[in-house]
Amino acid sequence: MDPVLHQLPAVFRTVPYVGSRFPGASGVADLPNLEEGANCQLFAYEVLRHFGLAPPDLRSSELWADTQATVRVSVAQPLDLVLFNATDDAYGAHVGVWVNEGRVLHLCAEIGRPVVWEMTEFIKRRRYRVLIGIKRVVDRIQDTAD
Repeated sequence: MDPVLHQLPAVFRTVPYVGSRFPGASGVADLPNLEEGANCQLFAYEVLRHFGLAPPDLRSSELWADTQATVRVSVAQPLDLVLFNATDDAYGAHVGVWVNEGRVLHLCAEIGRPVVWEMTEFIKRRRYRVLIGIKRVVDRIQDTAD
């Protein structure tokens, strides 16, 4: 099993897809309750937060343009964000989390819950056929216990 997947609590395996629960949406707190559902971005960001990373609460096009909390990379590593769309436009892009060797954990409306797909599965679907790119979160959650 992938180390990333092995270390995720069970709640991450059963999150329902709810498109209206995205970062910054009304009713989505700083610490969202994933049991109430999430969209792909909110889900991906909470996965990264579980591992101590501090992704910005940005929509996909803002995430792709961001240069403060994330950097674009050409080779993915575990916990990198991967963006897909039907075109090369980052607006409305689907966001997943790279787990390893061409495998991406993501929450999509088609399945309705988190799944891990090989990159070839994205290419087969018109809405995900274009890999926009890969973003690495460079900020870590600050330890407030100091």
